[in-house]
Amino acid sequence: PRDLPGSLYNAMIHPFVGFPLKGVIWYQGESNAWMGKSYADLFKRMILSWRERWNSKFTFLFVQLANHEAGENWAELRESQCKALSLPMTGMAVAIDIGEALDIHPRNKQDVGARLALAARSVAYVEELNHSGPIYKSMAAEGKAIRVLFDHVCGGLTCKGGELKGFTIAGADRVFHAAEAKIDGDSLIVRSPKVARPLAVRYAWRSNPACNLSN
Repeated sequence: PRDLPGSLYNAMIHPFVGFPLKGVIWYQGESNAWMGKSYADLFKRMILSWRERWNSKFTFLFVQLANHEAGENWAELRESQCKALSLPMTGMAVAIDIGEALDIHPRNKQDVGARLALAARSVAYVEELNHSGPIYKSMAAEGKAIRVLFDHVCGGLTCKGGELKGFTIAGADRVFHAAEAKIDGDSLIVRSPKVARPLAVRYAWRSNPACNLSN
């Protein structure tokens, strides 16, 4: 039965072990959303195990979960997916801004494919090009605000229309409040009048969030 551990791998992946690969594209479904915390370790172990079986550090590209209104815990799973980028020769295509709130199988596959192609050209074929949106790097409290720094700034941060959306901020009580975010050079300044001493920032932390930060 396909729902037993290892059955899908044994039937659909293992027969190809030994065939030469340049890389893999992984499109994650929503069925793992309930295991967001453990998925970070599970996903990296899967990538490493496949590379071990092939005896090759082939490129591994994956698509982050798109936005969907009915999803639960999808933000946590997206974060766990992103942690796989700590492995070498990996790339991620973000789909949170091109999905469909009411369709769990969004029709726009062209933009997903284009983003994967950019990642392949950069990671697998070592072309010097911008293949990723901004990815969180670090943060530091500055009085009543928090400054957030990013990798893949690629010439500057920008907002796709109007004001930045989707940011929340919290203090020691871990209660997150809607926050104002402004671009300051290659970083963001995030604050809220309801949080005097901020310690944490979240962005797009919903299954179907408003988000418009880009590079």
